[in-house]
Formats: sequence, structure tokens, C-alpha cells
Amino acid sequence: MTTVGILGGGQLARMMALAGAPLGLRFRVLDNVADACAGQFAPMIVGDYTDQAALAAFAAQVDVATFDFENVPAESAQWLSERVPVFPNPRALAVAQDRLAEKTLFRELGIPVPDFADIPSRQALDEAVARLGTPCILKTRRLGYDGKGQFRIKSPADIDGAWAALGAQAGSVGLILEGFVHFDRELSVVAVRGRDGEFRAWPLTENWHVDGVLSASLAPARVDPALQATALAHARTLAEALDYVGVFALELFCKDGELLANELAPRVHNSGHWTIEGSETSQFQNHLRAVLGLPLGDTRMVGLACMLNWIGVMPEASAVLREAGGHWHDYGKEPREGRKVGHATLRADAPMELADALRRVGAVLKREAQVLPVIDALR
Repeated sequence: MTTVGILGGGQLARMMALAGAPLGLRFRVLDNVADACAGQFAPMIVGDYTDQAALAAFAAQVDVATFDFENVPAESAQWLSERVPVFPNPRALAVAQDRLAEKTLFRELGIPVPDFADIPSRQALDEAVARLGTPCILKTRRLGYDGKGQFRIKSPADIDGAWAALGAQAGSVGLILEGFVHFDRELSVVAVRGRDGEFRAWPLTENWHVDGVLSASLAPARVDPALQATALAHARTLAEALDYVGVFALELFCKDGELLANELAPRVHNSGHWTIEGSETSQFQNHLRAVLGLPLGDTRMVGLACMLNWIGVMPEASAVLREAGGHWHDYGKEPREGRKVGHATLRADAPMELADALRRVGAVLKREAQVLPVIDALR
């Protein structure tokens, strides 16, 4: 029986373990906290990701390794790859961990990106703001996610505040300044590439965020077929350039019918959670198929789907479960402000059927503001 090792024990690892059960897989998880929620479904080693003793114990128990978040130290993934196969490869992980390296690669591959500049000093920040204009966003090059490690500069008067908030990190994790995109829509393409180079992708997904955290995802996004083809071509180009194996997401801004790449997520992705019930093969099972060298599963949709994220605290499940296409996912986490604790997916065969279900769920759960943009997109 094959054992898959997962660096990181959050909800993505948990859902991988659930998806791997029908394939007869076993799992081992390495996480630095004892109550990581994937530990409820798989044996877990508790240790720091840089602890070679913990990594060695982990490597001795697994046949192949992957990870469930992009802040696993690339050096640890490299050390591990010298002992067991690791997918995606450490280079892909390292690129995705550094916004400057990531944006530079996009540009080199001909994938359009917003203007950006490396910010090693306060003087560089002043010069870059003058060149890019305002508004713009100062970000840490590393470790930021879900809106963390960012400061929006609305006018030159905000530069002092931005530097006070993030400047101390210029010499440690580095900073990058990005031009602000007045986008029309936020989209993502979730794709998978196998060990043999086979590439598949799920339909383009439209996403809505609140305070930098994903709130809702709708698939398929209602876009021109040419835009869908362009997004998939960008994803394929990126995957082949990195010799990528596994599932990843390419986050995109759409402005005036053009796509701009925002970032690469080298893992199964929040905006692909709908694939569990909404496609022939979920992102989680296809990720496992890819890293194990198995044939990839079909990514065709089953009707339409909308994923709703639950942040901080789980709402009452009944409103979703009474819907014919309602599916509930509780991650088994303790409630905490800003924490992703679960999600729901609503699936339907027609746009208005899905819109009606969203309207009912939104009304019962007092989440009208969360579902209204999705309902508008379905009209």
C-alpha cells in the first residue's frame, strides 16, 4: 500500500486524505502544531519544517511527498527530495514563495502582469511610487497570504505609513511594489499536470474576496471562450516551464477583456473546492493521481457550482443541507477570527436553479452580501 506524505496539516491535507481513501492510499502528515486538522484523518509527526530529524522520520514512512501550503521552506523540500520523490518540485515551490521571482517568471514567459518593482530600500519605494503612480500596493515578497503583508498606498502621503508598516521586512523577506489593477473580475484557473506531462484544467472560476480572503467561487465563470482558452494557455505555459507535477492555481485579474496574472498557488486551491462535488474528478484526487504517476481524471463539470467559504465560525448547516445540491464541509477547526473553518458547495443544473438556492441559503444564514454578487453573475 502506497503512503503519501504531506508537509502541512491544514484543511487541504485533510481533503487530500479523504480523496485518497478510495484509491487505497495511506497518509502521513508533518506539521508544526499538534492540533492540525488533517491529524484527525492521518497519523501525524509534529515538528518544525526545518528539523532534519523530523524530516528524516517523515521520509522513512512515505513513498512520495507533497505539501498543502506554499510556505514550507523550499530548502526543506529540497532536502526531502534527495530521499523521496517530492511533487511539485522544490523549484516551483521556491518561485511561488517569492512574489518578485514569480512576477519575473510570468513576464519572461509572456504572461501579462501588472507593473511591479523590487523595493530594497525607502529610496527605491519613493522612486517606484513615482514611476508606477498611485494607487499601488506594497507587499512582502514572502510569507504574505489572504491579504496579509500588504499595504495599499492611495497617494504619496501614504508612503511613510507603508514603510513604517512593512519597511523593516525589506532586509529579511524583501518587498515588492505592484501597480493597482482596477479589475472587472477576479478569476482563477485550477489545473493539473501529470508526471508524464499530461495537462488538464477545470473550467475558469470567478472569485469574490472580502478583506483579502476568498468569500465565494462560481464555476464555470461566464466568460468568452477565447478568454477561457487564453487562461488555460497561460497555465499550461507556466506548468511546462516549471516541469510542474500536481495541481496548481493561477490567479488572474480580468480588466477590459484582458487577463493579468496575479499569483501562482503551487498546491490544491481554495477556489477549486467546488470540484469535489462539481466535477468528474476533484482537484484533490487529481493531485494525488499526478504525484503518484497515475492517469489523470476527467475535469468535466457536473452542472454548475458555487463554493461559499466560512470564515471565523461555522454557520448552521441545515440551510445548505436541505438544498438538493447542497454539500457541507466542516474542517474540524476551533473557531477563530479570520480563520477558514469550512465551506459549502451548492450544485445545480441550470443558472437560475443555482441562483434560487443561493438566495435561499443567503437569506437563512444572513449571508445576502456574500451570495448577491454570485447571483448577479448568474443572470
